[in-house]
Amino acid sequence: MRTIPFLTSLILILVGLPAGQTAHAKQLYKWVDEHGNTYFSDQVPPEHVQYGRQTLNEKGRVVNSLEQAKTKEQQELDKRLQKLRAEQQKIIAEQKSHDKVLLSTFRSEADMETMLKGKLQTLDAQEGVLQGNLKRLQNLLEGKHKKAAVFERNGQKTPQAVLDEIKGLEGQIDQAKAEISKHLEQRAETQNSFKADIERYRFLTQSAGQGQAQNLSDKTAQIKAADELGLYDCDNDSDCTKAWEIARGFIEHYSTTGNDVANDKLILSRAPVNTNDLSLSVSKVQGRDNHQQLFLDIRCQQSSAGDELCAGEKVKAIRKSFRQFIEQGLAADQ
Repeated sequence: MRTIPFLTSLILILVGLPAGQTAHAKQLYKWVDEHGNTYFSDQVPPEHVQYGRQTLNEKGRVVNSLEQAKTKEQQELDKRLQKLRAEQQKIIAEQKSHDKVLLSTFRSEADMETMLKGKLQTLDAQEGVLQGNLKRLQNLLEGKHKKAAVFERNGQKTPQAVLDEIKGLEGQIDQAKAEISKHLEQRAETQNSFKADIERYRFLTQSAGQGQAQNLSDKTAQIKAADELGLYDCDNDSDCTKAWEIARGFIEHYSTTGNDVANDKLILSRAPVNTNDLSLSVSKVQGRDNHQQLFLDIRCQQSSAGDELCAGEKVKAIRKSFRQFIEQGLAADQ
């Protein structure tokens, strides 16, 4: 086996001259190492088998291609990307389903306002019952305290039964206050959820027809998924090339670990070591309709502290900023 420098071997292939062997008798393999060196040979040495390679016929034409062997980290990333793609479709489906319910249930914003008003009135009535129960318990407790005070003024020891009643009422009052607090949170959540639905309904129905509303639903559902997962949809190849370089800057800015892999399909940071480490990566994958997508992935240390970090607001904010970061970078480049 003999490896041949790129320029010499390419000339020999093109002109059909033997390079120590008859040209028609052998296929050549072409590969590039991590330093960018290009090799041609009829055999691949063991130390180079991990590189992707092309098989060339006697005319120098590519007849087969083999992708570079993936590292363990890249294989794990592929699995995570598959999971992200599944989550993306789930988020989109849930949003579109919710939009469909809004459009089919309500005829106008007024209908939604009326329903919200009815729900809030019901919740307010329930709060009144809870407040009344709290007041009743507080009155009972006040009576027990007065009863205990009488014993103290008379120089008598307060009976244990009275003390137990006081303790029991105090516990019931704490529970009643907690129920009221939970109820108020439920009321606020109901109101906020309905207000968001009203805004959503207004957005979907601002177009002329149902078909346009459905198109808006589809588009915004995809944007929601993109922001939750860290995803950018490329408009075209040129857009994706520019976005890739911007994404590289995003990875370098937010990742606390050094670079591990960087090529035209994957930018991967080293694995997290410390509990506060963030290891970011971005992959270029094929989306629907042959549109390319850039998927952001964030890894934390495999520990309870690392899991908490990755599930926290900081990581969520980083994911959500990914699409906006790229769009702002593209706009500045114009």
